[in-house]
Amino acid sequence: MSRFIRSAIGAVAALSCLVVIAAPVAVADSIREVSSEVCQNCHKEIYQQWKGSMHANSTALSDPIHGTFYKQVAGDPLQEGLKTKSGAYPVCLQCHVPNAALDKATKIDAKVSYKEGVNCVACHTIKAFNGINAPGGKLRLGMASYELSDSLQGPAGFSRGLQQLTAGNDMFGGAAADDSSKPNPHIGEAVTLDGKEIPSLPLEGNAGVMKSNAACMGCHDKRNNAHGVPLCATGNEYMVSKSDVTCQYCHMPMVGNSADHSMGGGHDGGMLKRSIVFTLDAKTDNGKVLVNATLKNQQPHALPTGAPFRNIVFRLTAYDASGNVLWQNAPEHPAKDDPQAYFAYLLSDDAGKNAMPPTATQLGADTRLRPHEQRVLGYEIPAEGVVLVRGEVHYNLLWKVLADKFQHLPEDLRSPRTIAVAEVRL
Repeated sequence: MSRFIRSAIGAVAALSCLVVIAAPVAVADSIREVSSEVCQNCHKEIYQQWKGSMHANSTALSDPIHGTFYKQVAGDPLQEGLKTKSGAYPVCLQCHVPNAALDKATKIDAKVSYKEGVNCVACHTIKAFNGINAPGGKLRLGMASYELSDSLQGPAGFSRGLQQLTAGNDMFGGAAADDSSKPNPHIGEAVTLDGKEIPSLPLEGNAGVMKSNAACMGCHDKRNNAHGVPLCATGNEYMVSKSDVTCQYCHMPMVGNSADHSMGGGHDGGMLKRSIVFTLDAKTDNGKVLVNATLKNQQPHALPTGAPFRNIVFRLTAYDASGNVLWQNAPEHPAKDDPQAYFAYLLSDDAGKNAMPPTATQLGADTRLRPHEQRVLGYEIPAEGVVLVRGEVHYNLLWKVLADKFQHLPEDLRSPRTIAVAEVRL
């Protein structure tokens, strides 16, 4: 028995060496100043996923498209005290630089937590979602729509109540029941890990928010311009679909025991490719090639969604035996050549002409695929010499007029991305 006790005490001593409690560390004045660099000490894989996401690159300093519009509407993101032309605090910051918005700051590089855009604490301090519709009809967007906490919020906390109840009957005080192999700053005290001091970052379980659309809709519901025209309206589209699929189900799927924090969207090639099912049927009949192109939106929101200048172009081409082009549905651009092949959310001015997001006074044509919609495009092509028809679905982050205008943007942001291809040999 004495040999067993000595062995057990030795095991507990070894376990206790793994958990080193440090004095509280004054890393930040508030939890909202804690950098994601702190979080990566334990959550390395999640940190790397987030680091490559658009959440981590959401500011006007790191997202060239947003930065272009922000500078036109608000001004220099490196200036403090910035106001819009109407004298208001730039509402863009509520979603794109949430930690700065909470401080009513506009100099985005003033703190690390600002430069990190939508970082760990920005999402993981959301306690409750109050909706974006404020009393009086105004919208409260981004951080203004949330009740925030001074403790981190997660899909699960650390349920230790039973362990604490049974610890009194445990000769080792419950120490042997602790299956943690690393110091844990989420259970109430600061710790030292690999020589680094990490402050206490208490974590509460909040599955009702963290595992629901409530965590996302403050920024991804809708956004109106100054004229009340909805620019982004993913929330409205989702409500129309009456879907029970949550945002996290697609954008943060479980990989092993962790949710993927890459949070792929309109910039993610894999997400775009799985968002659509594209098939092509073709047959010759009486000197014609009859083609049906079927596009099915797999998403519970419109495709494309988000920023209004995103669009999809369908191109259909017929080739001869040498690979020469015999026919195309839209030699220039389908907006004029083949309107059914242009999937876009357009905005208009009072005269009904196309307008840019800040100046639009009404909605224009909305030809996007509705949630879960399947649409068939029919074509008749002269059959002479045709041996192959090929259809391509291209996704664009910008309207063509903007892609041509914003030559300072990287080529990959201005160029179409092929997200689906189908061919039929005749």
